[in-house]
Amino acid sequence: MRTYGLSRDVPVVLGKTALLFIDVQNYVMPGGGEYAGLDEAEVAARYGYFFTEMETRGLPNMQRLQAACRAKGIEVLYTVIESLTQNGRDLSLDYKISGLFCPRGSRDAQVVDALAPGPDEIVIGKTSSSVFISTNLHYVLGNLGVRHLILAGGLTDQCVDSAVRDACDLGYLVTVPVDACVTQSQQRHDTALANNKGYCRQVTTSSLVSEIDGL
Repeated sequence: MRTYGLSRDVPVVLGKTALLFIDVQNYVMPGGGEYAGLDEAEVAARYGYFFTEMETRGLPNMQRLQAACRAKGIEVLYTVIESLTQNGRDLSLDYKISGLFCPRGSRDAQVVDALAPGPDEIVIGKTSSSVFISTNLHYVLGNLGVRHLILAGGLTDQCVDSAVRDACDLGYLVTVPVDACVTQSQQRHDTALANNKGYCRQVTTSSLVSEIDGL
């Protein structure tokens, strides 16, 4: 097989890099609409691991990445589950079946306060697992001159994983800070990372922040 001397294991480049946070929004946090109709005991049993991981590991690491990228002028973007309509008629079939619905402009569709977008940072609503399927993100990144894409957020094994694979196929060099992604169990997290390792560079938040600081 012919090889071209290329590698995914390359550092990000100033002026050609963006950080994208995936679905870190009120909808999936305690009190969010994803848990409507469930009692507290059921929410705790089913989602307690996710809440703890997000609070103690995921969000602190995402905040570190956000601050490091802002300090270097690296674009920080956000994607959130958000319908274009109030009744969700534009949702993908998968989202309709799964019951994933945040009306346009709702509190559920807003990025969590701990990771609040800056006044000139881009937030893109999506209605599919991969943000590249239901939005103009690829077009926007092209206009921004992005070649290196850092992906963080949730869920590691669903929307993050889908974005990793699509971004790779679209020609981006993808970096995943493994401890800035969260899902609903350690097994699901580890399995997803093992499965998409061939599509991206996987690093820790600490090493990536050091890399960014050195640019």
